[in-house]
Amino acid sequence: MKKFAVCGNIASGKTTVQKFLESKNYKVLDTDSVAHELLTVKNSKLYEKFKNYDVFFDGEFSREKMGQLIFSDSVLRIELEKVMHPQIREKISEFFVENSNEDFLFVGIPLLFEANMQDLFDKIIFIYTDDELRLQRLIKRNNYTKEHAIARIDSQINQDEKVRLSDYIIYNNGDISDLEKSVESLLKRLKQE
Repeated sequence: MKKFAVCGNIASGKTTVQKFLESKNYKVLDTDSVAHELLTVKNSKLYEKFKNYDVFFDGEFSREKMGQLIFSDSVLRIELEKVMHPQIREKISEFFVENSNEDFLFVGIPLLFEANMQDLFDKIIFIYTDDELRLQRLIKRNNYTKEHAIARIDSQINQDEKVRLSDYIIYNNGDISDLEKSVESLLKRLKQE
């Protein structure tokens, strides 16, 4: 079993790559979905840290309110990560155990380097998209202001630094069919290694 991290900074196309891998019948764990599942008042550690902040809607955490809070306050973002990252790490380990009969396992993990979870994986695949293109996608996709989109982009380690730390790079500055061809090509290469 080979364990691959699929990462990319915000709006790089990581989710599209994950969906393509799933369409090829590979098992993929999406840590964004895991994080959303963990963002609940039933998560007592998280609730205790944030119960005094305006991050709730209808008795549950509001992802939108939480996002606004943590991207405007780096200390609170670190507090969130202290709770969430160990819980996400545990879910990744469970995924590997549950699927240990697979040849290749993929985990979509945008904050791989920020969370320092490289040790969980055999190889790292990084999706690289030019910064200006990511900014345009983020504003269009999430309806963010330019300032908020830039704050989200700036909260992550620079892409060029991550490229140096990754084993495989997929460049995503074209359309979806270009991206799929790049992923196909990488899969062929992985099968031969």
